[in-house]
Amino acid sequence: MGSVTQPSLESAGKRAFVLVCIVLLALNLRASVGSVGVVLTDIIDGLGMSPTTAGVLTTLPVVLFAVVGSLANSVVRAIGLHTTATVALAVIAVGLASRAFVDSSAVFLVASAVSLAGCAVGNVILPPLVKVHFPDRIALISSIASAAVVGGATLSAALTVPLSEAAGDWRWGLFAWSLLAAVTVLPWLRLLGHDVRSTGDTTRISTGQLVRAPLAWTMAVCFGCQAAQAYAQFGWFPAILEDAGLDDAHAGAMLAILTGVGIPAALVLPALISWTSRRPWVLPWSFAVLTVVGWLGLLWWPSEAPWLWALVLGVGGAAFPWVLTMIAKRARTHEGTVALSAFVQGLGYLIAALGPFGTGALHDASGGWGAPTAMLVTLAVLIGVVGSYVARPIMLEDQLREG
Repeated sequence: MGSVTQPSLESAGKRAFVLVCIVLLALNLRASVGSVGVVLTDIIDGLGMSPTTAGVLTTLPVVLFAVVGSLANSVVRAIGLHTTATVALAVIAVGLASRAFVDSSAVFLVASAVSLAGCAVGNVILPPLVKVHFPDRIALISSIASAAVVGGATLSAALTVPLSEAAGDWRWGLFAWSLLAAVTVLPWLRLLGHDVRSTGDTTRISTGQLVRAPLAWTMAVCFGCQAAQAYAQFGWFPAILEDAGLDDAHAGAMLAILTGVGIPAALVLPALISWTSRRPWVLPWSFAVLTVVGWLGLLWWPSEAPWLWALVLGVGGAAFPWVLTMIAKRARTHEGTVALSAFVQGLGYLIAALGPFGTGALHDASGGWGAPTAMLVTLAVLIGVVGSYVARPIMLEDQLREG
């Protein structure tokens, strides 16, 4: 016997409370990632971490998001959607708190993996949470949740260093984000009553069924290509600008522009989805074209207008909230949404590894940024190609019945 989640029949006040809970959950999903990069040098020095171990640390997010994300469907079926969210937040808090005060690189990696596992599950359950509580506002609430994810990444990157300096130690800067996760658990406890014991008559969708659905594969490729762009930008955008002669502070400011513009871009997305409803292919191709223009501009004129390429790539990154919205829209039931989200993000984050790893490998092999740019441009074009299929009004359950 598993658990199922009751569909939403809530008052306006209850829906507002749930929205706050979803936003708080989303804010926690990138703190594990965003807080590390800005104090990585301090972590390496403080723990005596080797370059190889540091490399493993920076690769953990995509690996854990892929592996653990693919298992989230089973967890939700076993304990319910809201219980899963609560447990995920608790796991994030424990992992973040544990890693802040260890003296071993290996233990730091393990604790980081624990927090990232919680984040991976949180990634997967965002679309079904929106589906359950806001079936009439999927695009709007998905965009708000996506903006909160981006906001969490931006805040953790921006505030970890000041918090560390104020406390006199990088460890306290990392620890602060465990407090956010711990506090977020509290309101989620009120939502546990939404999960009830299954009577056994709910429809379950297995991975074996999903592999026969073209929608699942195309959506996974689309998600993977946009995530590859994001992680390549996080890892290499400043380095490209520094190679062009910009100093660290200027390059970091340009990355802040790139990530920050994703928040307003996500918030206007519902209006754009409505506006292009008769031509749904327009949005995925717009994301693709913007991303191509951003990378080519960065390659050919990196120092002339870095702020412009940051803005263009940031707006192109609205492919992320768009794909999350499509996950919720392309399944009729919350069970279908959970299964689709787990499949798409599990496979998608494996594809996403091409972004940071491929960029670094091609740069090392070629000695320049032309080859990495060609790869990233190709992945961007794929967003338009497969996104056009995802944008069509196709439902997962229909494909499974027909298949």
